[in-house]
Amino acid sequence: MAPRGRPRTFDRHTALHTAMELFWRRGYEGVSVSMLTETLGITPTSLYAAFGSKERLFDEAIELYDAPGSTPTDQALTRHQTREVVEAILRNNADAYTDPATPPGCMIVLSAINLGSGHDDIGRKLNERRRRDRAKIQARIERGIADGDLPGNLDAAVAASYVQTVLHGLSIQAHDGCTREHAHAIVGAAMDGWDTMIERAT
Repeated sequence: MAPRGRPRTFDRHTALHTAMELFWRRGYEGVSVSMLTETLGITPTSLYAAFGSKERLFDEAIELYDAPGSTPTDQALTRHQTREVVEAILRNNADAYTDPATPPGCMIVLSAINLGSGHDDIGRKLNERRRRDRAKIQARIERGIADGDLPGNLDAAVAASYVQTVLHGLSIQAHDGCTREHAHAIVGAAMDGWDTMIERAT
């Protein structure tokens, strides 16, 4: 008796990684189901059987991209001095955004650009991840204030938003073809701004 069903002819993890890079380059709306099936070399039936839907595939791709503890920001948060943390966040991400081995920029930032109506749930999920990242940075800045590493008058929420704003700008710059050297020059200027903010809060 022939086995029932058609066995999968693709590796799910490899397919997920390929889909992640496709979403990363083109955004959620820029990727169609037909584009996914053509790139992955599978049928729509196999795609839905493996991942459920395009949205659920995107959710898994974001989870793969933003795995806890593996992001440049998470790695930078382990530094000792707060200024070192902030600079490492910016420089680590600048390296990641301009790495020629991966699509340019930040997948979470770029996927949200020009997200049309009808995809409110996708937008909310991406927004929540950005809020979560900002909260991590703010918590580390608050710790620096508590430890006396930063002045007590520093507004931690504003400082964290400053860092995240620079990150988002770097992502757009990388998407537009910014080189690693230029990205690091931007980080240098941003750190000058950080130092000025700290001085004013002293």
